[in-house]
Amino acid sequence: MRALKLLSAAAIGIAIYAPAFAAGYPEKPVTVIVPFPAGGASDTTARMTTQKMQESLGQPVVVENKPGANGSLGAGQVAKAKPDGYTLLVGSIGVYAINPVLYKSLPYDPIKDFDLLTVAVRTPNVLVANPNFPANNVKELVEYLKKNPEKVTFASSGAGSSDHLTAALFWQKTGTTGVHVPYKGGAPAITDLIGGHADVSFQNLGAVSNHIKAGKLKLLAVTADKRNPAFPDAPTMEEAGIEGVEVYSWQAVAAPKGLPADVKGKLEKSLTAALNSPDVKGKFSDIGFEVVASTSGQFSEFLSQEISRWKTVVEAGKITADQ
Repeated sequence: MRALKLLSAAAIGIAIYAPAFAAGYPEKPVTVIVPFPAGGASDTTARMTTQKMQESLGQPVVVENKPGANGSLGAGQVAKAKPDGYTLLVGSIGVYAINPVLYKSLPYDPIKDFDLLTVAVRTPNVLVANPNFPANNVKELVEYLKKNPEKVTFASSGAGSSDHLTAALFWQKTGTTGVHVPYKGGAPAITDLIGGHADVSFQNLGAVSNHIKAGKLKLLAVTADKRNPAFPDAPTMEEAGIEGVEVYSWQAVAAPKGLPADVKGKLEKSLTAALNSPDVKGKFSDIGFEVVASTSGQFSEFLSQEISRWKTVVEAGKITADQ
């Protein structure tokens, strides 16, 4: 995918010009809203990034968790905040690209209500199975699904989550069906998968890598555009014969629409420097995330493509928020 390649290239490091007249900003602490509970991917991304941002901004950057309504509550709060650079949003693919096509009514519009700053990090989803599940690769899974329609259970972290929609996309591309079993978060889904109460799942690599290494889960494929160095024997979906199932879960930063140009420039520069610093990159790599650090323009182009892509998946699968 062109946009993903652009984003990946951005990780090398892009110097973003910040006008000199932004020198007065910030004059007080900056608040970063995470629309999910502490400990999740968005929260981790926010805390790792803001710790470094404080060095360049010269002010505290405070993370506040505002969970609710699949991320919509906190995102809506940021959308209505004053566009002065003192309120930012760190949210997931779900907040920016999936909620808008899954819910009929939202308290925000990701295109109209936000100044998009950067796609910070991304991680591929991986297709994993309980060790006792009969299929040992993607080909065998597809064959098993066709012989056993509506019998294989696919665990997800919730209705409308990226792992749910990745499963739906997989079914659409392979002409198969499975039984979606939504959980309240990735942790209980993984627990049931390990315990044999669910068959397979698409999960973030970082969330299951230790379980794979311990033999508690069986890795069938990665949804990335290349093999993962930590699991070099696991094929990509394309290598396994399934095209169009390249999926990354990503985290991004935005602000209320209407930021002054100088403030936006300073934030972009601070974010890029923080994300591309060796220590932050190393910390993200340790938990299975790849730093992207895109420009705002690349984020805008990428988001439009992602919304269009997931709208097609949702409509084709007749997926609803309670499924």
